[in-house]
This record gives sequence, C-alpha cells and structure tokens, in this order.
Amino acid sequence: MDMLTLLFLGTPLWMWGVFLFLVIGLLVLDLGVFNTGDHEIGVAESLKMSAFYIALGLGFSGFIWWQMGGVATAQYLTAFVVEKTLALDNIFVIALIFGFFAVPRMYQHRVLFWGILGVIVLRGIMIGLGATLVAQYQWVLYVFAVFLILTGVKMLFSSHDKEPDLHNNALVKFLKRRFHVTDEIEGNDFFVKKPDPKTGKLVNYATPLFLALVMVEAADLVFAVDSVPAVFTITTDPFIVYTSNIFAILGLRALYFALSAVLARFAYLKYALSILLVFIGSKIFIADLMGWAKFPPMWSLGITFAILTAGVVVSLWKTRDTVAKAA
Repeated sequence: MDMLTLLFLGTPLWMWGVFLFLVIGLLVLDLGVFNTGDHEIGVAESLKMSAFYIALGLGFSGFIWWQMGGVATAQYLTAFVVEKTLALDNIFVIALIFGFFAVPRMYQHRVLFWGILGVIVLRGIMIGLGATLVAQYQWVLYVFAVFLILTGVKMLFSSHDKEPDLHNNALVKFLKRRFHVTDEIEGNDFFVKKPDPKTGKLVNYATPLFLALVMVEAADLVFAVDSVPAVFTITTDPFIVYTSNIFAILGLRALYFALSAVLARFAYLKYALSILLVFIGSKIFIADLMGWAKFPPMWSLGITFAILTAGVVVSLWKTRDTVAKAA
C-alpha cells in the first residue's frame, strides 16, 4: 500500500495507475472490440465516438476535483479545451496527408490508432522534459510564454490558405530513399514482401499507409511544440499537463472523421486560436504586473471558452452561404 502512495512527478502512483488503466482499457476496447475489422467510419458513428471521448475527458475532471481540488480542476479543464481546439489544425493536416497518399477511409482508422499510440509516448517524453526544465529553471515559463505570443501573432497575420507542399517534403523524400515503397496501398498493411527488381529476392516494401503513419506522427510532433508549452503556462503540474493532453488526443480520431468533411465551416476559428495563444502566453506577464501569484484559473477557463465560442460563432455565421449553396 505504501508503494501506491509514493509520489511520481508530484502525484501518487495510484492516481497515475487509474489514468493508465483507463487509457489502456480504451485502447484495448477500440482495437479489440469496436474496430476489429477495417470499415469506413461514418459521420454518425464518429459523432457518437467524439461525444463519448469528450464526456470521458470532462468526466475525468471529477476525479481531479475529488483528489486535487477546484483550482486543479479549472486548470485541467482549461488545458483540455485548449488541447482539443488546437487539435483542429492537426485534423486539417491529417486530411491533407491522407489525401496525398490516397489512403481509403476504411484504412484511415488503423493509421490514426497506431498514430495515437506513438503520440502518447512522444507527448510523455516531451512533457517529462518540460516538467524537468520548469522545476529547475522557472524562467523557462517566460520563454514558453514569449514563444506562444509570437506564434499567435504570426498565425494572426499570416495566410491561412497556404497548404503544406508534401511533394517536396524532406521527410517524405528521406523515407522514399530509405525504404522500398509500393506505388499503391496494399490493404491495411504497413509493410509487404515483394521481389527486389534488381536481385529478384523478397524484400520488405513500405506501403503508402506506413508513410502516412510517419507523417501523422511528425505532424503531431510539430503541433506539440505549440500545445505543450501552452499547457505549461496554464499549469506546471505534470499530472494535469499529461492527462489533459492524452484525453484530448484520444478523441482525435473520432473528431477527425466527424470534422474532416466540414473543416471549411470553421475557417475563422484559426483567428480565435491565434488570439487564444496570445492570451495564454500573456497570462504570466499579467499576473506579474497585477502582483498575483498566478492568473486566476477560473478567469482563464472563462476567457478561453469566450474566445473559442466567439471563433465558432463567427465561423458558422461567415460560412453560412456555403451551406446554402450546397443545399
């Protein structure tokens, strides 16, 4: 029993155990029960899955409140909402990746599932490193804050219409030099055996599905550079940072299938995200100017919701003609 009460990164081991039990259980159910075969996930199914994962992420805040109190709960909810919203940009890039590699919708879930497993590990490493840096050097939080402000300003004034050029992507070129790559999708396989055109011997060929998986992982790593510092400026508690990240990401697959077809309706949400990053980065400086120990968590949660709600409302209003023409 004493072992369970030992602290890991400032939180009892049993609390980490509860969280990991939930995550592992969800992944087992996802792959082993609900999605045992390849099938195309429709909008209705994806909306139900999205609602389930969002409810689970919000429900976990009750566990946070029970064990850590109201302040920690407000920080968790703010971090969860920020991570969930920042994931919208990730969804846009994932849609481009699947389109570029011509991944059929029935195999997209498989790529995203294994991609999520990689993300869980990568985010854990990044958050662990970030927590270590912040614990030893408090001034790192100010570096994170300035980085977020500059990123938000850059997003606000840069063109949002420019798409990544995957044809000339350095990682795609490297993968094609490093591996034999098939020209077409080979079912749901990431690797297949095929004769080498020079020797005739059977060798491993990577499929476009594997290249798509690597690109999805790389895209999340890029987005984590923004999202992880954003959460550290909300709270430095590694348990809240990691759990909010993972619960937001777990529903990313479902959110992708629900929103990939209607991303154009949320075109103006990018501006709200830009303002949100500037606000999150500014909080530490505002708290210093006001003489506060920390920016009030409930204010932070309320302002975050207000910014994002305004972005959604403006987006839906501005793109209403698109729906009318489609009808």
